[in-house]
Amino acid sequence: MSDSSTHDWAHHYAGRTRGMQASEIRELLKVLEDPAIISFAGGIPDPTLFPTAEISAAYAAALSNPEKSSGALQYSVSEGYGPLRDWIVGYMGTRGIACTRDNVMIVTGSQQGLDLLGKLFIGGGDTVLVERPTYMGALQAFGPCEPNYDDLLPGSNATAASLSERAKSRGGRVAAAYCVPDFANPTGVSMTTAGREKLLDLCAELDVPLFEDAAYEALRYDGPAYPSCLELDIRRTGGIDASRVLYCGTFSKTISPGLRVGWVCGAKDPIRKLVLAKQAGDLHSATINQMVIHDVVGRCYDSQVAKVRDAYRIKRDAMLAALDRHMPKGTEWTKPDGGMFVWVTLAAGRDAGALLPVAIKREQVAYVPGRAFHATGGGENTLRLNFSMPTVERIEAGIARLGKLFA
Repeated sequence: MSDSSTHDWAHHYAGRTRGMQASEIRELLKVLEDPAIISFAGGIPDPTLFPTAEISAAYAAALSNPEKSSGALQYSVSEGYGPLRDWIVGYMGTRGIACTRDNVMIVTGSQQGLDLLGKLFIGGGDTVLVERPTYMGALQAFGPCEPNYDDLLPGSNATAASLSERAKSRGGRVAAAYCVPDFANPTGVSMTTAGREKLLDLCAELDVPLFEDAAYEALRYDGPAYPSCLELDIRRTGGIDASRVLYCGTFSKTISPGLRVGWVCGAKDPIRKLVLAKQAGDLHSATINQMVIHDVVGRCYDSQVAKVRDAYRIKRDAMLAALDRHMPKGTEWTKPDGGMFVWVTLAAGRDAGALLPVAIKREQVAYVPGRAFHATGGGENTLRLNFSMPTVERIEAGIARLGKLFA
């Protein structure tokens, strides 16, 4: 006779598990399997743009050669596949960032990079400076470290000294700053060069590392590119090993998210520490996936990025035009030069979270309520829309339905 009762696990968990929160997006995606629902919810690349033929050929090449396949399927070094790290060194060089293989480590998607950075730099009760709103995946990564949060680049009344004092009053220190400077998730807004310089000034005054999340940097559709925070800091300090910026890059938005290959680039000392943290977590990222990425980017990186940019530019333009046509008076939205997202602000007093169940059930449209991206509360009348995944036709239909609902 089986016992249907379950053990009470709650009192066994470590205190830091209080910082583990389910992603609203991941939970939302579970109910969006119905193809009738038009989803603007996930930050998902369009799978029709994946370089499938090149990826297939790269796997075949890795596995058909006995000598190559033995390395592809074997344990490997935690730092990552050497030829891929060398390719990244060259790529970073085109971005004005002179570095060596020792300044680069491979991670299982840049999300793992954020997780490792949190473990390395953030202690319980420490304060992390983040944008308002900010990427909820970063909040998830940092959450188990039990941090407090404060506003990055705060108003004129806040100074480095006041931020430090506030962190101290909460029982910790300002441990790090985090930003998505290019086409931010969730807003799509980019930080200007002047804004990046101001951020570097603040980090220097506070003497804290800056985690630069460059996930969308390659997805620029209009205008000239801004220098990365890492490039600007290297100009200030004279070299990457003197810089306080740790840059997180990824192939998920340009090649394929399913291969889970990203990288962290920065000064050698923290990279060595991050390697130790990675060894404890997963030993190394899948070698065969790193080899495949290296093969693919060597063949077609520039043409692949151009293809993705062209496709997403059309979708972004379709969404902005549809918002112009269908959103009620009093609604505002960002007009991003790149990335995957548009940030919508409803009239004061509206609650995007409360409207979501109605949007899904009645209008068969999904989005992400904005409050999930606010580390310190707020954002109830905001929402994030993704334009990279749906077709132009579904963008038009979905925005029309949302406009009717919000009106």
